[in-house]
Amino acid sequence: MLADADGRTVHLGERECSVQRRHQKVVEETPSPALTPAQREALCAAGVAAARAAGYVNAGTVEFLLSPTARSLLEMNTRLQVEHPVTEAVTGLDLVRLQLEVAAGRPLSLAQADVAARGHASSAGSTPRTRSATTCPPGPRPAPRGAEGPGIRVDSGLDLGSEVTVHYDPLLSKS
Repeated sequence: MLADADGRTVHLGERECSVQRRHQKVVEETPSPALTPAQREALCAAGVAAARAAGYVNAGTVEFLLSPTARSLLEMNTRLQVEHPVTEAVTGLDLVRLQLEVAAGRPLSLAQADVAARGHASSAGSTPRTRSATTCPPGPRPAPRGAEGPGIRVDSGLDLGSEVTVHYDPLLSKS
């Protein structure tokens, strides 16, 4: 979600993060395969309402716990999360740029009608394991806006020789 100082707030869709290991997200995807269009609309509206009620100004994520019959607010992360490239992949928006514009006091340069999710994106990786990094993924390579095909983006906090222990963050590197 993005909100500016003039009271404009837009949602950027939802991300599903039910697949976890030791309370760490392993797979983050959008759109959520668990939601109907009506549930998706209600969930996004609830996120926008929470941000507006708090007078929030920034980029952020509103997290909910869902059951077949109810939703409960878990928390509001008042920042971009490490999984934000999943949202960028389907919206074509540069969320870091938009966040910086809002922080500089500029009004949002888009309305809700301008936000359209296209396709599906996931942060799913390979089976987690421990070892020293013997190769490193290339740096971030976002797909050009409007490019044909899915594009590939890799974000990594690894350096050659980095030790990946059982206490690592599953999203130490993702594509």
